[in-house]
Amino acid sequence: MFMSLCVLVCHTSCTHHGEEKHEEETLFQVTSPIRMDTTLTKEYVCQIHSINHIELRAQERGYLEKIYVDEGQFVKQGQLLFKIMPKLYEAELQRAKAEANFAEIEYQNTKSLADKNVVAPNELAMAKAKLDKALAEQALADVHLQFTEIRAPFDGIIDRFHVRLGSLVDEGELLSNLSDNRKMWVYYNVPEAEYLDYKSNVKKDSLLNVNLLMANHKVFDHQGIVETIEADFNNETGNIPFRATFPNPNGLLRHGETGNILMGVPYKNALIIPQKATFEVLDKNYVFVLDEDNVLHSRAITIAAELPHLYIIQDGLEESDKILLEGLRLVRENDEINYEFVEPRTALSQLDLYAE
Repeated sequence: MFMSLCVLVCHTSCTHHGEEKHEEETLFQVTSPIRMDTTLTKEYVCQIHSINHIELRAQERGYLEKIYVDEGQFVKQGQLLFKIMPKLYEAELQRAKAEANFAEIEYQNTKSLADKNVVAPNELAMAKAKLDKALAEQALADVHLQFTEIRAPFDGIIDRFHVRLGSLVDEGELLSNLSDNRKMWVYYNVPEAEYLDYKSNVKKDSLLNVNLLMANHKVFDHQGIVETIEADFNNETGNIPFRATFPNPNGLLRHGETGNILMGVPYKNALIIPQKATFEVLDKNYVFVLDEDNVLHSRAITIAAELPHLYIIQDGLEESDKILLEGLRLVRENDEINYEFVEPRTALSQLDLYAE
């Protein structure tokens, strides 16, 4: 019995001593924040517009006599699209031509007499004025006749028809729309603070390249260029519209589509730490900072921006601080630890994303 008790005490003592030794030998990884230039990709909801998108309207009143194209068809500049019954306008043109011919004959007769000093110069001037008026009315009638033919003002794609063959259309009535999709204008709104950051970090006259995330969550093959920032902020939303121009050689993008602009926002000399070095308490972010005695103290931090696996720190840390990188759940406030220091760049290289 005595021997059994001794063996039990000895075993318990050895086990306890082994656990203390194991705890003492536990090494935690510690690193420091790093300052470097990086780029944060931000998403903005956008609207996609054709570089030219116009309404095709009737310029004269009449019955729609012919439709020469189909909805969704690609048409060339000058191609005939619609024709409004031209009989009335053809008759008006014939009448105007007849009146112009009569005025021409009258003018020539008067000129012949004026050359012989038979009539006064004023009569010749009156005949010339009548001829000019008749020619002007002929030209106007010809214009009205041409207005019965609606032609494409540029290459583009015809939208759906708002009228059908045989419809009586009024002057100015909408027939269809025409879109030139060779280039697309993509509009998106940028908050005031991000606009100021952008203007502060980009060089004068430099152009910003952006990408387009389409509705199918795929990135469009071609990059766009931000060429225009509108003049005024929207007082209700605090945003200002940006416009990016995208080439569209394959015609994939269409007027009215939506998507997301992916815009890189540069951060100069940003203070960066891994996200895994932080923890949350009541919606606030903290890190464990190691003091000179290897004792841990929690410290609140303010995050300026978030990247995949990284945080850009606005306030709460300095580059010289040492922060706990691994094992945050294994320690408590004021714990003294043994650690190995991991160089900040090495700590970042172990993440899935490299800061650029």
